[in-house]
Amino acid sequence: MIQAPPPQPLPEEAEATRRTAGTTESSRANRGWWDRNADEYQTDHGEFLGDAEFVWGPEGLNEEDARILGPAERLAGTAVLEIGAGAAQCSRWLAAQGARPVALDLSHRQLQHARRIDQHATGSPGSTAPRFPLVQADAGALPFADASFDLACSAYGALPFIADSAHVMREVRRVLRPGGRWIFSVTHPVRWAFPDEPGPEGLTATASYFDRTPYVEQDDHGHAVYVEHHRTLGDRIRELTAAGFVLTDLVEPEWPAWNTEEWGGWSPLRGRLIPGTAIFVCTTA
Repeated sequence: MIQAPPPQPLPEEAEATRRTAGTTESSRANRGWWDRNADEYQTDHGEFLGDAEFVWGPEGLNEEDARILGPAERLAGTAVLEIGAGAAQCSRWLAAQGARPVALDLSHRQLQHARRIDQHATGSPGSTAPRFPLVQADAGALPFADASFDLACSAYGALPFIADSAHVMREVRRVLRPGGRWIFSVTHPVRWAFPDEPGPEGLTATASYFDRTPYVEQDDHGHAVYVEHHRTLGDRIRELTAAGFVLTDLVEPEWPAWNTEEWGGWSPLRGRLIPGTAIFVCTTA
């Protein structure tokens, strides 16, 4: 169920820096950021994401075509947990394939957009019943029993914003049944060595790929209002294997000719030269 969050004070002018940020600070900052910015995010990117499509990242790789989750008949009847679901576009697509998704997100406002989309689709503005469960929770403390799901997935959700992502991997493994799968996309780690700019200035490495210091936006009092954490490819693989997963594939989508959109630091110019997204495909060991 969706629970109302406590009031979130608006941040003052944010300053970008690199500094340490722990679990509590990261969670608080990012919950507030997504609650404040969910409306703008859905306005800017809602058309690209669609209401009921599964888009893996800014390149526009669509699960309908890629079938990274497997053939449609494999999804039918599958219990799926989407982590960092946002407005639950991916879960809505999964439901259309016959899966039984649960959409989880830290942000109350993002999940309100999920409800809005469902109400619009059903033509029932007064209805409060979603087509599938919406759960507001932290990915580091999944509110589900052991072995509850056959598949867990995430498209740019949760992992980059959590200080202890290794713990999230263990939580995902806990709620998966034997033979379960965990498939997620994140910003390709190599991007952390380059400025987050879509133009030519974003093509020259200016930082160390091995610097794991978090990117933090903070107010005038030094309080974080947005935090993002970097892990190298090796870090991710070690997190997965330590949690009991086997990595079966690592997909690095190429930038397609049809996609002329810029999305933050993602652009046709950069996308044709360096990878922007990494999709990890894992099974339980």
